[in-house]
Amino acid sequence: MALTPSNMLPLGTIAPNFELVNTVDNTLVTLEKAKGLNGTIIMFICNHCPFVKHVNEELSKLAKDYISKGINCIAISSNDVDNYPEDAPHLMTQNAIEHDFIFPYLYDQTQQVAKAYDAACTPDFYVFNNNLKLVYRGQLDDSRPGNGKPVTGKDLRNTLDLLLENRPISEVQKPSIGCNIKWK
Repeated sequence: MALTPSNMLPLGTIAPNFELVNTVDNTLVTLEKAKGLNGTIIMFICNHCPFVKHVNEELSKLAKDYISKGINCIAISSNDVDNYPEDAPHLMTQNAIEHDFIFPYLYDQTQQVAKAYDAACTPDFYVFNNNLKLVYRGQLDDSRPGNGKPVTGKDLRNTLDLLLENRPISEVQKPSIGCNIKWK
């Protein structure tokens, strides 16, 4: 598996809007409807990537810790399901249930949302403030499959805490590393 880093969308970018189907309940979700009062995490994930599988439990915990604080989470899968059938929407539903995702898990069939966010890998994380301005893009933490470091969500959690405390967020941010998005 080739390691692909985040493209590091410029800080300050306004979150591109979208309307996608939530595979958990088959509803249409827009960014405007799903954004958080105090901030929004957009994460590009998928079912089959070992880097995502490595962090799924932490993603579930993180959402449970921050949604009550006004930070909403939105997961999006943009992979080509013809060539990667493990990422099909009905299996996204199963994955969301299995990992107790309390956030929408959206399917980007056209891949236009991934392109709008300049997403490159899974997982790829973006944090937007209450005005949907990008304040963080990068890794969850330093853990990777097989490197022996615990999955803590340290980098993302630190960013969210600073955002909630209205304190400055460092512009020095490490890119996420994972599998490349499977483009059509």
